[in-house]
Amino acid sequence: MNCMNCGAVVQNTDVCQECGFDLGVQRKSFQLSVLYYNQGLEKAEIRDLSGAIDLLKRSLKFNKLNIPARNLLGLVYFETGEAVAALSEWIISKNIMPEQNVAAEYIQKLQAEPAKLDMINQTIKKYNTALKCCKEGNEDVAAIQLKKILSQNPKLIKGYHLLALIYLKREEYEKARKILKKAIRIDKTNSTSLRFLKEVDEQTGTVTSLEPRKFFRSRKEEASSDDVPESMMVIQPPTFRETSVAATLLNIGLGLAVGGLVVWFLVVPSLKQGINRSANEKIVEYSNTMASQETQITELKGQIEESNNTVASARQQIDEANEKAMVYENLMKAYIAYSEENYEQAANAMEGMNTELLSVNAKEVYNLIYQDIRTTMFNQLVSDGQEAFDNEDFVTAIDKLTKAKEINDQDYTVLNLLAHSYRYKGDKDQAIVHFQEIVDKFPSSRRATSAQNFINQLNREEGDDSNVPSGDNRGSRDTQENQRRNEDDTTGQTGNDPQNEGGQEPLEPLGEE
Repeated sequence: MNCMNCGAVVQNTDVCQECGFDLGVQRKSFQLSVLYYNQGLEKAEIRDLSGAIDLLKRSLKFNKLNIPARNLLGLVYFETGEAVAALSEWIISKNIMPEQNVAAEYIQKLQAEPAKLDMINQTIKKYNTALKCCKEGNEDVAAIQLKKILSQNPKLIKGYHLLALIYLKREEYEKARKILKKAIRIDKTNSTSLRFLKEVDEQTGTVTSLEPRKFFRSRKEEASSDDVPESMMVIQPPTFRETSVAATLLNIGLGLAVGGLVVWFLVVPSLKQGINRSANEKIVEYSNTMASQETQITELKGQIEESNNTVASARQQIDEANEKAMVYENLMKAYIAYSEENYEQAANAMEGMNTELLSVNAKEVYNLIYQDIRTTMFNQLVSDGQEAFDNEDFVTAIDKLTKAKEINDQDYTVLNLLAHSYRYKGDKDQAIVHFQEIVDKFPSSRRATSAQNFINQLNREEGDDSNVPSGDNRGSRDTQENQRRNEDDTTGQTGNDPQNEGGQEPLEPLGEE
C-alpha cells in the first residue's frame, strides 16, 4: 500500500515511516472498498446488475484505485447495453494501471470489432432520438424506433423501460408486461422494471409470474368403434318385398314428378337467392375494401404531415448526434495519442472540443489527459498564433490566441499579440480592451506603459479613419511595428509557458457528479 499523503510504500504499519501520516483511516477505507467489491461481485453472479452497479460505485468512492472494482463495473455496464459507460471505466482503469490490466484486453476486443461497436453506438443515438420523440409527443415513431433498437441491442435496459412506458400510456398492458419480463431476465432487481410491472398488475388485476412457464400436454382417451369387440356387433339382415312391374313403373313416374316439383319450387328459388346473396356479399366486400383503403389513405396523409413537421427536428437531432460522435471520436484519438506519449497530437485532437457533450465518466478521462498536456496545448496555440501574426493572417491569429488565453489569461505574450492582432485587423475597440487588460495585470511596469501608449494612440486616431492600420497602409504598420519592437521586447520575453510572470493557477477540472 502507498501512503496517500506522500506516496511512499508502507508495510504492515499504521504510521507512514516517511512523513508520519496516520494510515488507520486509509486502511479502513481500502477494506470497505474490498468489502463492497466482493458484495458487488456476488450480485453480478446472480444477475442482480442494478445492485452490483450500486455496490461497485460505493467501492470506488472508498478507493478510486480499486482496479478490479472498476473493471467489473465496466463489464456490468456493458451487460446492460451501455457500452460507452463501460469503455469509459476501462479507459480510466488502463490509465491508472497501464501494465497487466485486463481492461486493455476489453478495449482491444471492442476495437477489434468496429462494426459491433458502431452498431452499439448507433443504437444509443437512436435511443436518444426516440426519447426526444416521446418528449415531443410522437410516441408512435418512438415505439417503432425502440423495437428496431432492441432487436439490434437486446441488452439495453433503458430501451425496454421506455417502450414499456409507451405501452402503459396507450393502456396496452399485456404488451408492457411482455417487454418488462424481458428486462427482468437481464436485470432481476431493477427498481424501474419492478415499479412498472407493479403498475401493470394493478391495472389488469393479474399478478405477473416471473417464473418460467411449464407446459404439459395431456391426451384424452376417446372410445371408438374399433374398440368394440366383434361379439357385440349386430348385423341387420336385409328385407325384401315383392312388387309388380306396373307398380314399379308407377313409383318411378311419381318419383320423377315429385322431383320436378321439388326442383321448381325449392331448388330454383334457392339458386336465385344464392346468386343474389353472393352478389350482395361481393358488394359489401368491395365497399369494405374501399372504406379500408380510404382509411389507410387518410392515415398515410396524416403520417406524411407528421413527417413533414418533424423533418427539421430530425435534422437537428442528427446534427447534434454527429457533433457528439465527433467529440467522442476526438477524445479517443487524444487518449490513443496520450497513451503513446504523443502529447502534441493529443493536444491537436482536444483543441476546441465541446466538453458539454461528454458524459461524467468521459469528462474524467478528458481531465486526466488535459492536466498533463495543457502546457503543450498552450504552447502549440501560441506558436500557431505567432505564425499567423507574422503571416499577417490576423483572423487566424485571433482565433488561436483567444483559445490560448482561455488556458492562461495571465501570459503577457498572448495578451500583447492578441491586442496587436485586433489593432492591425482594424478592430480598435477590442485592441483597446486587451491593451487595457495588460495595464491592469502588469501595473507599474514598462509593459503597462507601452500598452497605455498604444491606447492613447488609438484614442487619438478615433476621429481619423485614415490613420487606422490596414493591409494597404504598410507605412503606418511599419511605424507601429517599430514601436512594438522597442517596447521591452514584449513579444518574446515571457515565452509560451503558462507558468510565466503573472501566470494563473492551473485550471480546475471539469465538474463531475
